[in-house]
Amino acid sequence: MNDSDRLHNNLTEPFQSFSGKEELLARIIEFFPYPIQVYDTEGTSVLVNKALLSEYHVSDPDLIVGKYNIFKDPYIIALGQIPAIKRAFRGETVFFHDIKVPLEDIAERYGIRDLDAKAIYQDITIFPVFDDEKRVKYVVAFLINRRVYKGKDEIEKAKEYIENHWLEKFDLNEAAKAACFSRAHFTKLFKKHTGITPHEYYINYKINKLKEKLLDTNLSITQAFAVCNMEYNGHTAGLFREKTGVSPSDYRKALKDTANYKK
Repeated sequence: MNDSDRLHNNLTEPFQSFSGKEELLARIIEFFPYPIQVYDTEGTSVLVNKALLSEYHVSDPDLIVGKYNIFKDPYIIALGQIPAIKRAFRGETVFFHDIKVPLEDIAERYGIRDLDAKAIYQDITIFPVFDDEKRVKYVVAFLINRRVYKGKDEIEKAKEYIENHWLEKFDLNEAAKAACFSRAHFTKLFKKHTGITPHEYYINYKINKLKEKLLDTNLSITQAFAVCNMEYNGHTAGLFREKTGVSPSDYRKALKDTANYKK
């Protein structure tokens, strides 16, 4: 048993002591600091706590209670985890490690907009609560976040990756990996936060580095491009003009004129 399993055991065992004290158990669950959802023996939600509602920005528990059934969840069915979950309804405690939460499905199901998190990975424990005759009366899903990606921080990581690898050929896969997102989601999120695509950010950063090298009059224009791992040709000169409004030679001439003026 790993540390995560021990943590879940330490937190779930006390729930078993509330057999026959449903009102007290409900109050404890309500104010428990971790997201919790309780199901009846048919798999239908009968209780969700404040932590769960807050986690997913659900405004009304009635959107879930009495309506959501764990056995009918398409995401869980697609994962092939229904047989494992049924074990909890037969009296076992079941652990799921590092499960990605289907945020898009949840947002669509409950009409949620602008979720803070862009990706959440959880450890989930599903365990039974027994009645006085040791029969399963309820099943509780207990959730602990392992990793939460809120987008902005991960985009900063990707920007840092691009800036550290600007001399190399742009690699969208590696930049997305640095942010822990798929290529498509990464590109969409990057543009949302910066206003440009990851490749545009890479080009802009590279051109800014080239502008710095053009300040060094000991380097020819061709050498300045070479130091930036760029070949000086019509395409790259055109790219520089597109980004700065002037050609590399005119940019350098303007720098010289400015320096002479200051003298």
